Amino acid sequence: SGRGERFLASGGTTHKLQADLCGKTVLHHTLDAVRASGLQWHLEYAGHPGMGDSIATGVVATQNANGWLILPADLPLVLPKTLFVLALELASHEVVVPVYENQRGHPVGFSAMCGEALRKVSGDQGAARVVAPHKAHLVSVDDIGCVLDVDTPAQLAQAEKVLLERGQTG
Repeated sequence: SGRGERFLASGGTTHKLQADLCGKTVLHHTLDAVRASGLQWHLEYAGHPGMGDSIATGVVATQNANGWLILPADLPLVLPKTLFVLALELASHEVVVPVYENQRGHPVGFSAMCGEALRKVSGDQGAARVVAPHKAHLVSVDDIGCVLDVDTPAQLAQAEKVLLERGQTG
């Protein structure tokens, strides 16, 4: 639930989550993947001052969850199977991080034991302070969608190219 300032500053004409990507908004693509994963989900879309504030609010709203996959909404290419695999890994790990071609990505997963710390995060640092004390379990995935976010119009064009290569359009 960020402000999307980089997207607008780099030439975008709308909030990045509302930008058209092959006939649907960036947010719509992300939510399609979440729904297709079969996992329970919560959308935090209130425009908080920082990513940490968004995370804390979302965790408070879902405090009875067994764990959380924190998925920024500007990752429209993430695959449902990636979400599902990461959720399964949370059964035996405190923190899980997807890795695509040696690059850490999102969503980062947190077990229920991280809930208290997640409820206290704030600002722009996100949940990095929660990940740090844990030995994050790295999960190799074949999913460019966990690392290709849409922060600029150029990244939006790159996402469109990947979707077209996958044969996925609006």
